[in-house]
Amino acid sequence: MPKKRPRSGKPYVIGVSGRTGSGKSTVVRVLEEKGAAVLEADLLAHQTYAPGTDGWREVVDAYGQEVIAPDGTIDRRRLAAIVFDDAHALARLNVITHDRTRQLIEQRLQELATQGVEVAVLEAALLFEASWDDLADEVWVTMAPLAVCAERAAEHLGISREEAMARIERQLPDESRIARADVIIDTSGSLLQTQEAADGEWERLQERLGADSAAKA
Repeated sequence: MPKKRPRSGKPYVIGVSGRTGSGKSTVVRVLEEKGAAVLEADLLAHQTYAPGTDGWREVVDAYGQEVIAPDGTIDRRRLAAIVFDDAHALARLNVITHDRTRQLIEQRLQELATQGVEVAVLEAALLFEASWDDLADEVWVTMAPLAVCAERAAEHLGISREEAMARIERQLPDESRIARADVIIDTSGSLLQTQEAADGEWERLQERLGADSAAKA
């Protein structure tokens, strides 16, 4: 059973995690259409090394001038090519970005609270690895066979299926995510089936939150 913490005027936060290509974005889009506010940890992480920031300088110091794009931003493809082939390089990037990203997530959640947002979704592939799961009231994990994830990731990222598989195999295994999940969504079927599963979980969430509110009344 998903955990429910006292709301205290803050949004109820759903953390959505899963391997690359496991259908996180599809599930998140359904929740957004239902009215949830969405925070994409990946986009917030990119903000931590925007030009002019300490994070930008640390990334350049760590990986060299070659990661700077012509417009002065960090070239994420070049950076990814470096860190996904080197565990030490990836660990260093995580040190640079994880705490800063958490600060941005917390800041954004505070802003949503002042706006009266009731439900927020934190989409984060690294939800567990970065220890951001404590920011969520419940965690949804998306899962699909590795081959399916690799095919989706290769198409989305514009890389080879072999490279996509190599990246996915270095990620936290499904078993570890499932052990810490409150809700599990199998996305191995059609897009419509995944959307319907997410819709069903949203309806169950509303029932839980409604029952919780009634109990406090």
